[in-house]
Amino acid sequence: MKHISLLRGINVGGRRKILMADLKELYAQYGVEQLQTYIQSGNVLFVSQSILKLNEFNQKIKTDIQEKYGFEVPVITFDLQTLKNVVKLNPYFEENVLIDSLHLTVLSAIPEKDKLEQIVYPVNGDEFFIHENFVFIRCQGKYSQSKLSNQYFEKKLGVEATTRNWKTVEKLIALHDD
Repeated sequence: MKHISLLRGINVGGRRKILMADLKELYAQYGVEQLQTYIQSGNVLFVSQSILKLNEFNQKIKTDIQEKYGFEVPVITFDLQTLKNVVKLNPYFEENVLIDSLHLTVLSAIPEKDKLEQIVYPVNGDEFFIHENFVFIRCQGKYSQSKLSNQYFEKKLGVEATTRNWKTVEKLIALHDD
């Protein structure tokens, strides 16, 4: 089965550096195959027939990084088909939309219902829609200036989060489909 892992906050601004070759080695020890990384920001594509539980796998990778590099990195893994199905649900993807305004935040778990009910829509003109553990975002300006950060969703929903721009989401699907 084809999988994608998203790691948050590595190789950003020269901090929390992990070489992609080293990251591949961490994954390879768990018997995954066809390992591929995309850009330096923590996108890992792989095939595995033996991953038992994704949450346990995420925790193993997270622990390995903590032990080897001395910092904590959220790791969220899901299968390619889930991502393919989810991207079709983006309510903001329209014919004339500026692709640079679209982002996908992936949550480590489906948020609890009471936390979802407390979240405010929209935020400073930026819009979002939550489907299970995926958040579709449309920003009026730059994502880096949006209040809809990983920290916003983590604080409001009590789960870990990582975000990719829509171009990266599409590229991850295309790379894994090859």
